[in-house]
Amino acid sequence: MIGKNIVKELTAQINAELYSAYLYLAMASWFEHANWGGFAKWLGAQAKEEMGHALKFYKYLNDRGAHVTFDAIKAPQNEWKDPLDAFKAVAKHEAYITARILKLVALATKENDTASQIFLQWFVTEQIEEEKHADEIVRMLDLIKNSVHGLFMLNAQLGKREG
Repeated sequence: MIGKNIVKELTAQINAELYSAYLYLAMASWFEHANWGGFAKWLGAQAKEEMGHALKFYKYLNDRGAHVTFDAIKAPQNEWKDPLDAFKAVAKHEAYITARILKLVALATKENDTASQIFLQWFVTEQIEEEKHADEIVRMLDLIKNSVHGLFMLNAQLGKREG
């Protein structure tokens, strides 16, 4: 049987993952409204991926016999100064999620919950990728500055994302 502390913290992570999806959908909407469809598509795909992460936690908890209960998801920010500001927020949020995942690993280790340690390793690896992608986009936007041509090129590149 899975421990109560692990259940509580993994359930809180479901909420964090759902908030991530909510935040990225808000960003996608902001970009869509500003007519940057490629940025919007990238963030929409990211929101879908975060929903998948929440479902992985949900399934894992159910597989371990836990009763999953849900808390409210806080409202996300809905406006950003510019694309760089938005993607700096993405990078900051991904770093926050990484810190949460690492705390979950530490808790699973402390409680000798090997199954949860193994389950969480996928998320540790995933967060390395998430932070890398967010950082790459921030660095590109920082190089582009306010070049409309550069923004159009990056918009087109991000619009090619599948998923």
